[in-house]
Amino acid sequence: MNLEDKDNANDDKENINDKNIKKICVIGLGYIGLPTASMLANYGYDVVGVDIDRDRLESIKDGKLKINEPGLVTLVKGAINSGNLKVKREPEEADAYIICVPTPVTWEENNPKCDLSYIYSAIDNIKPYLRDGKLLIIESTIPPKTTEKIFKYLNKKIYMAYCPERVLPGNILKELVENDRIIGGIDKKSAKLAKEIYSSFVEGNIYLTNPTTAEMVKLMENTYRDVNIALANEFAKICNDLDVNVYDAINLANKHPRVNILNPGPGVGGHCISVDPWFMVEISNNAELIRTARNINDNMPKYVCDLIINEFKRMNISNPKISIFGVAYKGNVEDTRESPGKKIIKYLISKGFNVSIYDPYVKTFDYPLNDLEDCASNSDGILVLTDHEKFKRFKERDVLNIYNLMRNKIVVDTKNILNHNLWKKVGFKVKLLGDGTSWREK
Repeated sequence: MNLEDKDNANDDKENINDKNIKKICVIGLGYIGLPTASMLANYGYDVVGVDIDRDRLESIKDGKLKINEPGLVTLVKGAINSGNLKVKREPEEADAYIICVPTPVTWEENNPKCDLSYIYSAIDNIKPYLRDGKLLIIESTIPPKTTEKIFKYLNKKIYMAYCPERVLPGNILKELVENDRIIGGIDKKSAKLAKEIYSSFVEGNIYLTNPTTAEMVKLMENTYRDVNIALANEFAKICNDLDVNVYDAINLANKHPRVNILNPGPGVGGHCISVDPWFMVEISNNAELIRTARNINDNMPKYVCDLIINEFKRMNISNPKISIFGVAYKGNVEDTRESPGKKIIKYLISKGFNVSIYDPYVKTFDYPLNDLEDCASNSDGILVLTDHEKFKRFKERDVLNIYNLMRNKIVVDTKNILNHNLWKKVGFKVKLLGDGTSWREK
């Protein structure tokens, strides 16, 4: 089945009472499952949200979410208060089931593999309810052919489709509604039933295809970004070897009408871009560029650490303390999944560094978090890893206060987020990832 159906969801909305599907069970109430379940409930479906984490369920019931996402608390409270959303630890009878559980990458003899254990655990839990004519949708990222394998594994006369999520943390609710969606159905009827659900709230276009194509599309989207980030990171490393500022070079190169180079950074994080390309490597020996790009991005944390270590050695700093500014994997969110900061902190600690961490968004982390003053106190340097707007908006009095708290006055900006002229004016030595000149300044 090729791409065969493009519909604007606004032309496809029906009264909920006219729909074939009225009750939906959503398995997994994380960054994708909870917004999806709440959205469906607010659009009139009877929704049961299922998660094995008791604390998460209680926080959802109390409206005190562990996920810091604009508008989500209001959406969830509205869904709960309407009576349309109930959250439980066990699934129950429904017309349709949507699976939104994690699919991390694992390693077997240096070969990446998608961990489908959460998927199959969810499948086994709902299997008793998957009677003839029920609909099963998977949103979790999976390798191509997985939907077909699960369909064969179930060996039931059900409808089944793959509909990958396409949202960005920090903007989930807006993108959940506005972004186009891809639905890959085991057959045409499966695709159309799934489309019935998503067209209730999706304002973007909905494209129907087969499941393997839909699975491939999801991996291609994230792999495209990963490969282009790797190119930018390699440019940054080359510019570090030269008297060139990579950002100046990128800005000028992007004035070409057919060039759009991304910005470099200390590595790639998040639940998608840093993970999904490995599924391509798993399924094909031809994913050579993809494997190389993943290795480049995965090695950036060590590259950044080596820059810091060499600089501190040059400055003859003993018993060094480094202040980490930002451990979320991207700016203005609290999400630390696969954050490069985790690798950087672990590596620096292994090399004898005392590490303190400040992140105005993150509430819980693998290492202790400090307020700004404690983080900077008696520090020998600042390492900026996340492009939070708060860092960009530091005023002169803020920078001066940080300066007075520190022993040595060096700041390494891996995201080009700081006002460098301001920090230099106060007295800091500013080093920029990808600017060779800054690293040769004495």
